[in-house]
Amino acid sequence: MPKFIEMPKLSDTMTEGTLAKWTIKEGDVVKQGQPIADVETDKATMEMTSYFEGTVIKIITQPGGKVSLGGPMAVVLEEDEEKPANLDELIAAATAKVGQAAAPKAEAASAPGSKGKAAAGASGLKLPPGAPKHTRPAPAASGNGVRVKVSPLARKVAEERGVDLSRLTGTGPGGRIIRSDVESAPVGGASASPAKAVQTIRPVAGPDDERVPVSTMRSIIADRLLASKTQIPHFYLNIEVDAAPLMQLRAHVNATNEKTGGNKYSVNDFILKAVVRAAQAVPAVNAAWDGDAVVKYKNVGLSVAIAVEDGLVTPVIKDANNKTLLQISEAVKDLAGRAKNKKLTPDEYAGGTITVSNLGAYGIDSFSAIINPPQAAIISVGSIRKVPVVGEKGAIVAGERMWIGLSGDHRVVDGAVAATYLAELRKLVENPALMLI
Repeated sequence: MPKFIEMPKLSDTMTEGTLAKWTIKEGDVVKQGQPIADVETDKATMEMTSYFEGTVIKIITQPGGKVSLGGPMAVVLEEDEEKPANLDELIAAATAKVGQAAAPKAEAASAPGSKGKAAAGASGLKLPPGAPKHTRPAPAASGNGVRVKVSPLARKVAEERGVDLSRLTGTGPGGRIIRSDVESAPVGGASASPAKAVQTIRPVAGPDDERVPVSTMRSIIADRLLASKTQIPHFYLNIEVDAAPLMQLRAHVNATNEKTGGNKYSVNDFILKAVVRAAQAVPAVNAAWDGDAVVKYKNVGLSVAIAVEDGLVTPVIKDANNKTLLQISEAVKDLAGRAKNKKLTPDEYAGGTITVSNLGAYGIDSFSAIINPPQAAIISVGSIRKVPVVGEKGAIVAGERMWIGLSGDHRVVDGAVAATYLAELRKLVENPALMLI
């Protein structure tokens, strides 16, 4: 019997994947564990490997195609096995089986008493306590009988929030309703006035303009950032710190390590260590909102924003509070390298409790970042500039300054708490030897 290469579950919240590219072709012999494709998930673009050996006789899914979990993507035959005459029928049956398996799950999600856990877990955000939770299924057709095109995740969120899909205008490919469209609509939108529904202004493309299809990863980034910005009450604080002591220590350490072949430290390595130490000193920022409770994390899961080809990913240095400066530096180098080569695993994106986004290398002096839900704080780091400053005796001298910002979830973090955290962070950056104790 032929074997099917199926869409694997590469992420804990993944419901479907998009084939980015094949690294094999029909007629190739594949081995177990061999990389065969790149797949876009709701987390990132990841490498997919083969679970068995054989010869690829048919590619079912083409690059750009979306496949549900367990859906057939290619057909493999074992050695000396002949291609069956009814191969197309077997493919159709395998595809239909996946659709039938998914149907009961969708019904369970829309059944009375369902709390929409899949949707809440995917976005990392929940409805506030006391918000109406409608249990009736969201309509699948508009008032004129035309079928509404809607993503499975958007449908689940609509069921949880009680939003009438027929009153929304989709902003996804081909006018498809996506999760951000639902989250922008009023809660209980079934009874809300259509005129009050949030509508997205669509761009008008000219004949020479290029329309680039949105990747799965870019779509998820857009959904999560929209949810964060619209559902989390952000507030922003910024401080200017004296970076000269940090630069002096870094130069001394790197000069010493260069002679011995030791690790070379970046400015960001020291900042990451300072962020962790400050979170230990002011643990109230190392928390998350959970509707009727605030989760206070025991350990610091340090999410590090890393720019990749498709956007931005935030892999996590787990238990960063138990790691030395050297271990954090080595972990960041490893995560950044594998992120750009699409080698990270889903587990390496999980467990973050506070995020650091550093745009200093891009020449940005200061900025305010959007919170990475469900975390309560994100730290934004700017470049180090040589500027004239007032010295201890009132004279104007050359100095090195850096701006550091904190974007906080005001449901979890009060302004005074955030200010205390930034004061602790400033103390560590301006006295970097404290990080080494």
